[in-house]
Amino acid sequence: MIGFRTLLYKEVLRFWKVSFQTVAAPVLTALLYLLIFSHVLDRHVEVHGVPYTAFLIPGLVMMSALQNAFANTSSSLIQSKVTGSVVFVLLPPISYGEFFLAYVVAAILRGLLVGIGVLLVTLWFAVPDFASPLWILVFVVLGGGIMGALGMVAGIWADKFDQLAAFQNFLIMPLTMLSGVFYSIHSLPAFWQNVSRFNPVFYMIDGFRYGFFGVSDVPPEVSLAVVLTSFLLVSAATLALLRSGYKLRS
Repeated sequence: MIGFRTLLYKEVLRFWKVSFQTVAAPVLTALLYLLIFSHVLDRHVEVHGVPYTAFLIPGLVMMSALQNAFANTSSSLIQSKVTGSVVFVLLPPISYGEFFLAYVVAAILRGLLVGIGVLLVTLWFAVPDFASPLWILVFVVLGGGIMGALGMVAGIWADKFDQLAAFQNFLIMPLTMLSGVFYSIHSLPAFWQNVSRFNPVFYMIDGFRYGFFGVSDVPPEVSLAVVLTSFLLVSAATLALLRSGYKLRS
């Protein structure tokens, strides 16, 4: 596992060297979301008996963690491909599994760092309960793993930064923004409630929020089953791409 450890160290060091951009900036963005939405809605809205600001904080934490997990792997791979340095990762005798694990674990770590940062700066506004810490950890790790693997798919598929931006803007952003971060799906019309249930990110957010308050839109066991299945499917697809050498060896 020397190759795995070395590649993981390289990926963690890559985002930590510019932590002001990769960690601090997303924390500030989440804080601005909270300031705006809590100022407008906190006195008028309760969700599952929880004040709106407290309800919003876990959603912002998870959204920030997921988006940054995706950004970590996708930006690393596209930069390596554009600069030609990806060859230095492919030449050493590192297995596909080690390659995959190193990138995904680094993505999870960045997501966790950003999520913890968002949680710490938002505690000033409301202190959410921690009803089931284990659920919190399980969902943030699995969610970060899914987004990290999707980031690898995007980084492998894209040939330039414009294509990667399109993948993020037209797939990742809608999935995360329309996943119940800012609302409960029970506040939506029946049609859009059903549409939301086809969004796997909804289950990541809902299960993660359950860990804080002990209430959710769907049972946490259902959310866990959907998220775990999504992780296995996305991971299998990513490993198949790595094994085929698609857009990496040519």
